[in-house]
Amino acid sequence: ARLATTDPDGRPHLVPNVFVLDGDTLYSAVDRKPKRSTTLRRIENARARPDVTILVDHYDDDWSRLWWIRLRGRARVLDAGDERERALALLAEKYPQYRDEPPDGPVLAVDVTDVREWAATTPD
Repeated sequence: ARLATTDPDGRPHLVPNVFVLDGDTLYSAVDRKPKRSTTLRRIENARARPDVTILVDHYDDDWSRLWWIRLRGRARVLDAGDERERALALLAEKYPQYRDEPPDGPVLAVDVTDVREWAATTPD
């Protein structure tokens, strides 16, 4: 997926991310992969401007198999607490990498308010 936030100057900031859905809330975590800084722009952008967009898409050389789904919502940064711990457990269930190296940074919780999707063909 790709996560879009808006920086303080109103410019879009787009980064790839992995996520898990729990009801109408999407969670992603700051993991241990190397970063340029411990202060991540996507987190600071979400704190300042919580309206975010997530795009998940599938490309295939067979264009009849193309699809995407766009989720819009309000972000909350979880630095600690029960919801953060639950989100990390859900992420670890989905991604074995998180079981081996649990994320130690903040969790981004996005309360989804709008969903749009498209597919080149409808499933059988």
